[in-house]
Amino acid sequence: MRQYQQLLKHILENGTRHEDRTGVGTISVFGYQTRFDLREGFPIVTTKRVPFRWVAEELLWFLSGDTNEKNLRARGVDIWAEWADEAHTSRFGREEGDLGPVYGYLWRSFGGDYPEKNGFDQIERLMNEIKTNPNSRRLIVSGWNPEQASQVDLPPCHTLWHLKVENEKILHCQLYQRSADAFLGVPFNISSYALLTQMIANVCDLQVGDFIHTFGDLHIYSNHLEQVEKLCAREPLPLPQLIIKRKPDSIFDYKYEDFELKDYRHHPPISAPVAV
Repeated sequence: MRQYQQLLKHILENGTRHEDRTGVGTISVFGYQTRFDLREGFPIVTTKRVPFRWVAEELLWFLSGDTNEKNLRARGVDIWAEWADEAHTSRFGREEGDLGPVYGYLWRSFGGDYPEKNGFDQIERLMNEIKTNPNSRRLIVSGWNPEQASQVDLPPCHTLWHLKVENEKILHCQLYQRSADAFLGVPFNISSYALLTQMIANVCDLQVGDFIHTFGDLHIYSNHLEQVEKLCAREPLPLPQLIIKRKPDSIFDYKYEDFELKDYRHHPPISAPVAV
C-alpha cells in the first residue's frame, strides 16, 4: 500500500489550507488518482490497522438498501453513529438512527420518495447488464441525487462508480469520490470498493483487475497531521489475500462469514478524531 503513503505525501507537499463545514480546517488538493491491481493482493492499509469486518459489514449494509444506523450498529459497527443521533436526524424530521436517502437507498431505490422504496434499483440493473451485455460502457452506479443531497446530514462522498469488463473476462472498477478524508475515510473506501469488485467478479464468473480511485477534494484534517506523519514513517507490509469462500446466487446473498482476509499483517492502530 505504498500508493496510500504516496497519496498522503502528495497532499502534504501540494495541498493548500482550507476552511470547511466542520470548522476543523484541512490541507487539501483537488484532483488525484491512484490505482490498485487486485491481482497483487487485497488493498488494505498495513501501516495502521483497518478493521476489515467493519468495512465488509458496512458494504453489506449498503447493498441491502438499509439506511437505519441502528441495524448496522447491531452488527457491532458504529462508524455512522455521529450522524445518526437525534440532534442530527431530527433536523430532517426523522427518528434517531434514520439517516435518510444515503448510499443504501440511492443504490437500491434511486429517485424514490424516501422512505418509500419506489425508486430504481441500480444494483439489480448493473448485475443484469454485466451478465447480458458485458461490453457495455454504461455499467455505472450513482450515489448522487441532487434533489436528495440536501435531505441528509452527510451527502454521499463516493458519488459514482463505474465498472468495465475487459474481453468478457476481467472486471475493473473506478470510483469517483467528491470529498475524501484521507486519514480516516480513504483506507475504508479503498478496501470497500476492492471488496465490492471482488464480490461482483465472483458472482459473475469474472477475474478481478484494477481498482482505480479518483478524487475531487482530497484532504487531511488539521487535527490529523501528527497521525499522518507517524503513519508515513512506517514501512508498508505485504498485502493479504482475500478469500471468498462460496459463490452465492446473488450479490445480495453474501454474508460476512463468506470472507476471509488471509495473512493481514499491520502496524499498530493510530487513533484520530472524526470531523462531523
